[in-house]
Amino acid sequence: STSQTLMCIYHLVLLLKSWLTVGISSVARWTPSGLMYTLVSLYQASSPEEEKHLTVLIHLADSDLPWLKETIAHISRLFSPQILAGQLLLIHAPPDVYPAVDGTRNEANRGGFYSKQNVDHAFLMSFATNLSTYFLLIEDNVFCSPNFFTQIYSQVTTMKFQHWVILEFSDIGFLGKLFHSRDLPLLAHFLLLFHQEKPLDKLILHFRTLMVQEKSILCRPFLFYYRMSHPRFDDNPKAISGPKNNPYGPDNPPAAVFTDMTVSNVHFPWEAYTLDESYFWTHDVNVGDHLTVILNRPTNLRKVQVMTGSIMDGKYALGKGQVELGYDPEGMPQYCATFVVLGHLVEGQLSQEIFLKSMGHQVNCVRLVVKARQDGGLIIRHIYLWEEKVKKENLIRDEINH
Repeated sequence: STSQTLMCIYHLVLLLKSWLTVGISSVARWTPSGLMYTLVSLYQASSPEEEKHLTVLIHLADSDLPWLKETIAHISRLFSPQILAGQLLLIHAPPDVYPAVDGTRNEANRGGFYSKQNVDHAFLMSFATNLSTYFLLIEDNVFCSPNFFTQIYSQVTTMKFQHWVILEFSDIGFLGKLFHSRDLPLLAHFLLLFHQEKPLDKLILHFRTLMVQEKSILCRPFLFYYRMSHPRFDDNPKAISGPKNNPYGPDNPPAAVFTDMTVSNVHFPWEAYTLDESYFWTHDVNVGDHLTVILNRPTNLRKVQVMTGSIMDGKYALGKGQVELGYDPEGMPQYCATFVVLGHLVEGQLSQEIFLKSMGHQVNCVRLVVKARQDGGLIIRHIYLWEEKVKKENLIRDEINH
């Protein structure tokens, strides 16, 4: 029976304890494909060797039965190899196990929201306790940097003889927080005790202080970023990339975005790579400054478009810059060892088909480089990438089946 199969997989996971569990709590939301996109990004960012030491645990924390059935069906179709290998686990806590909420205790009745989120994650962490040595908390609307597992492993090894409770691989909320699994029962109990008092990220901060780690330990470069737009998923398991609203529109395959330009707390580098209207805004750029898109997998590109400046009047466009394609990824964190110039921006823009197939084949990076100092502001409105359509679906399908 299905229950017996799931129980066998659970016991197999306990016997084959992994090094890292990635925990995600997900609910029905206005971005229904966010969880799928996150899982695709996570597995595309992991090599087959890394997957051997990785467990993914998802708490489907919503009582919406149609959503539960649809989500389980999609995950089962797309990730059956990982499920059967015991590397991907789904859990669900029924509504009647949640504590009651006193709606009068918090301003604007926020206690109910705090309580739901905190208890969701308390259940997630309790279940994860014996799955691995370390536990990484992410969310269901993010993309992951290439080989994030190896980068985390390297950071933990470096700090082997130092006391730490939480390592932070993102500076946003509770995204990208790494814990010792031995601390999870105590953290889960802490969340249940104060489930109605504060949001999850604030309670985690208090927990860290109580465990005698006074300051945040930020591990750069950050490895996890929020995704503001999501691909659509239908019943075809191949349909796991790119928006389908416009068949001629850009694809923007999963990637991480890095820059050495000034980053504020308002507009982030990855916003230049989303398929919505968000953008990256910086100031006072110098010669050689760059914004680099590092693709999760080698990709065959047929077109690149880079737009800078305000959409209304063109203000804050890049005066002099060029776009480069990168190859030969190496290092940890990963970067491209070789770049070739695709073209120069004209009036802050570049839109170029890649006619030389050898140039567009197996691209690992796309980089915008500043060629002259520019005082004042710079808006990078978007970087759009188009893949070769013939090979795109087969590449993604093959990677998920690894």
